[in-house]
Amino acid sequence: MNESTHFALFGNPVAQSLSPLMHGAAFAKMEFMATYTAYRVNDAAEIVRTILEKGIKGASVTIPFKETVMAFLDEVDANASEIGAVNTIINRDGKLIGYNTDGPGLIRDLAEWSAIRGKTFIILGAGGAARAAVFALIQEGGTPIVVNRTAEKTHRLADHFGCRWGLPAEVGRLEADCLINTTPLGMFPDTGRTPLRKKSLVRFSQVMDMVYNPVKTRLLREAHAEGCAIRSGVGMFVHQGAEQIRLWTGQEPPREIMRRAVMERLGENGGN
Repeated sequence: MNESTHFALFGNPVAQSLSPLMHGAAFAKMEFMATYTAYRVNDAAEIVRTILEKGIKGASVTIPFKETVMAFLDEVDANASEIGAVNTIINRDGKLIGYNTDGPGLIRDLAEWSAIRGKTFIILGAGGAARAAVFALIQEGGTPIVVNRTAEKTHRLADHFGCRWGLPAEVGRLEADCLINTTPLGMFPDTGRTPLRKKSLVRFSQVMDMVYNPVKTRLLREAHAEGCAIRSGVGMFVHQGAEQIRLWTGQEPPREIMRRAVMERLGENGGN
């Protein structure tokens, strides 16, 4: 391969993302000549324009464009269509096809930690990551309950997948085995924020946060203090990124190399 293949991340914000670092480490280990650049964009249409103008072969899509970008693509994979969110795009000779690797990334990481079938999961949030989580958990035999502060959006998501829903104030009355935060609350640099009050966490035996920077968010620190088993977002971040590379290249990426690159940057103790 004589020329580099171009890949990219699109979102707003993107400056804090470790995707360029992680994907770069994977491509280096694979000896795959590629660049991976982060682009801060203002709308979903700009994502498509940039991909086509710059000849980008594959793209990651993050907050807040996972849902809105779908309308601008030529084709959407069946699972991504059912989820209603895309986090991965492949450019096949100018034809843009959308996929979703958040669900597979979550399930692969969650399965390394806990059983899924027969368990009840509270999903905090109602955006693209929440939609992927609900879809994936149902596929694996789990029972999700959607909790979000905006009742209309929460009800719409839950109704689409046929699951229960509630508001944050009702969490203390909901029975569930595991709580998964899919919102960006607590993400660097706003590390003092948390999606739930500490006293609500004692009800759950397990708490997972999709936020990976910092490794231990305020939510996870408080959950640990309440006796919960905790899981950071690093594993899911690595697995969803690895699934993207597999879709783009057809090759199995070096997941442990990707994880090590992320953890070295964050610090084993959850620095930022």
